[in-house]
Amino acid sequence: MLRHRNLFSLWLLLLLHESGRAATFKLFGRPFEPQSGDVKEGDLRLFGSQSASEGRVEVYHNGKWGTVCDDDWDMAEAQVVCRQLKFPGAKSVVIGKDYGPASGPIWLDDLHCKGTENYLSTCSFKGWGLTDCSHKEDVGVICETDVIPGTNTTIDDSAHQLDHSISLSDELGQIFDSGSGCDFLISVQSATGNRKEDGTLEMAETEMCTHKIILLQFPFFNASVESTSITVSISQSCKPYFSSLIRYIYTRKIDVTFTSAQCIHWMASRFGMKQLMEDTGRLFTKILPEDASFQTQLSLYEYAEETGDLVLQENCIQYLAWNYQSLTTSPAWKILSVKLLGAILSRSDLVVQDEYFLLQTVQSWIKEKGNSTTSEAQLDLLNCIRFPMIPAEKLYDLELHSSLDSTFTNMYRDNMLKAFQFNVLLLSTLQSNPTFKEDEDYKPRIYTSEAWSTSFDRSDPVPTRYPPNYRNMRYMSYENYYYYPTPSPYGQSSASFTTSVHYSLIFNDTRVSWQANVFKKQRECSNQGLRCASFPAARLVIRNYYNQKSNNILFRNRLLLKCQDKYICQVQDFKEDMAYINANGTQNAYPCPKDEYTYHFVVRPEYV
Repeated sequence: MLRHRNLFSLWLLLLLHESGRAATFKLFGRPFEPQSGDVKEGDLRLFGSQSASEGRVEVYHNGKWGTVCDDDWDMAEAQVVCRQLKFPGAKSVVIGKDYGPASGPIWLDDLHCKGTENYLSTCSFKGWGLTDCSHKEDVGVICETDVIPGTNTTIDDSAHQLDHSISLSDELGQIFDSGSGCDFLISVQSATGNRKEDGTLEMAETEMCTHKIILLQFPFFNASVESTSITVSISQSCKPYFSSLIRYIYTRKIDVTFTSAQCIHWMASRFGMKQLMEDTGRLFTKILPEDASFQTQLSLYEYAEETGDLVLQENCIQYLAWNYQSLTTSPAWKILSVKLLGAILSRSDLVVQDEYFLLQTVQSWIKEKGNSTTSEAQLDLLNCIRFPMIPAEKLYDLELHSSLDSTFTNMYRDNMLKAFQFNVLLLSTLQSNPTFKEDEDYKPRIYTSEAWSTSFDRSDPVPTRYPPNYRNMRYMSYENYYYYPTPSPYGQSSASFTTSVHYSLIFNDTRVSWQANVFKKQRECSNQGLRCASFPAARLVIRNYYNQKSNNILFRNRLLLKCQDKYICQVQDFKEDMAYINANGTQNAYPCPKDEYTYHFVVRPEYV
């Protein structure tokens, strides 16, 4: 009787756990999202929030829900979303908020709406599924909700969560610890490293009594109605953490250290605990900057492939793409796999001096590999090079000195022709080609040459003694009073530089003047007539340029943060000329001791 009473208690606890996590009371609700079976092409939904009026924007296309990139989003696009979903209007655009995992495609990017459209898919965009964004850039919106009739009061549609998971987790944890009412036995086997007299490996075995009703959530344990036990093999080094893993199934809580991280990650991948695997995998990204030889980064990528951790794979590839130039001079460069190099070369966030440098490194890698790679694989890698983005002055040198053009004559000839046309034809002429906007070859990466960027250190000025004649200098400003002028040794907070308006040779004489600033205090922002949301903050703004033939050029600039002059730890977009530096450990950032950055401002024009 006691056993049945315990099982009933478990069922009740699980029911409360699922239904009591959140209680939302909707007095004026209405079904904004299409019901299953009614979904049609171009429909929208807001996903990942307890509120019906807030969430990640998702659009239905080609039989799948997918997301929308946040590039250039403002209230015009948000108004269209909220109008299509039948809300009174838009309240705000949400950038960078985690609405939970998004596994579908990114359907829309570079969206431009007037704000009067009835459907988001009727706004202009580059094409379905054409994007250089990741799911970290999925956009969200908050819509206005209903207004109570006869008043100007807007109903608060936010969810009110009754979260009992803490006490529930504790109770389930106590049931696991006590073993009360357990009905499913897990035998854990691990090799000790010793051999028996007959030569077979000696196995150590321990038993753990669990509850079938809990393990049913994870099919990998085969805890069916008929089964009563299972035997699993765990390495001796990971065995001490297996009990914590099983307890996590009960409580959804676990303490992970760097010592236990790989074991917990591996076990989570084996037993289908995707969220635990990905969250633990994010800890690995903290050690990526520690190995200047890049051996660790390659090993982690291979491990992420084996375990199916797509988040860890992305973090490894991203780090290698940002620090590509250092990678090419490291011991790991020669052992880089074709697949991994291809994944790096396909990215628009690849940081290189220029596209010509990228081609040279790929050519040298191919020559180094020799016959160990197939000609088809080599051609695939060379086709990743964006020849139109090669600086015009280097195309002639390429034509004379390319070491592989005799092997891949047709590929070089076609791409060189494409590059020369890009530099001598008007962009409006190229635009008549329907594939021009969709062709990745015409899209820039992140080029750090002096032609397109500037960099400087920014550390707080250090107070020094008064100048000897300070009593005669009372009319001077406070800053001149107490601080030596920048730069060195205290760093600088601003810089001016010029670039061409576009990569095409036609625009070579059309110059743009830029002003770059880094702000660490609100007073510094206020002096520029700004109010910064957080610090440090950076601004990159056009000072002057005008040319009629460049009206269709849009600047998608980037801020690179190089840590202690060793590795790039952050890459940030400029939104309305501003970029904000992430704290260590947040998304899109790798650790940097003491936040010792060099700020690198990169100009990236695109023809739209």
